Amino acid sequence: MLKTITVNGKALKVDADPSTPLLWVLRDHLGMTGTKYGCGVAQCGACTVQLDGAPVRSCQVPLEAVEGAVKTIEGLSADGSHPLQKAWVELNVPQCGYCQAGFLMAADALLKDKPQPTDADIDAAITNICRCGTYGRIRAGIHRAAKQTA
Repeated sequence: MLKTITVNGKALKVDADPSTPLLWVLRDHLGMTGTKYGCGVAQCGACTVQLDGAPVRSCQVPLEAVEGAVKTIEGLSADGSHPLQKAWVELNVPQCGYCQAGFLMAADALLKDKPQPTDADIDAAITNICRCGTYGRIRAGIHRAAKQTA
């Protein structure tokens, strides 16, 4: 199936089976390896990207269902200047870092929806899993980024 999808503001042609998960389209067909494979069953969130601004687990979205704009970690900012990326660095949020692209994409969507989220808002919206347990630093990073964008 030849399909054009918009990723990070660019229209890109993809030739892949319609059932191919968006995760593998991004990684294997488009060379965008920032989005990570974690569990493959939409539980961990390592593969989180945005589809029309909403966070989705890309391991469970088939290419044929992709309509609208996809935003990946590569589209957050090319130079690390996004407030979330700055906060992540300033607070040394990641430990191993494997899951952090998914957290950043979920947090970016949250801040667009709720620019000054409460802890309860963060807990409800950020359902990704971090095996290293850096949840306190992730929450602090989201709050810091919210202050930077206010």
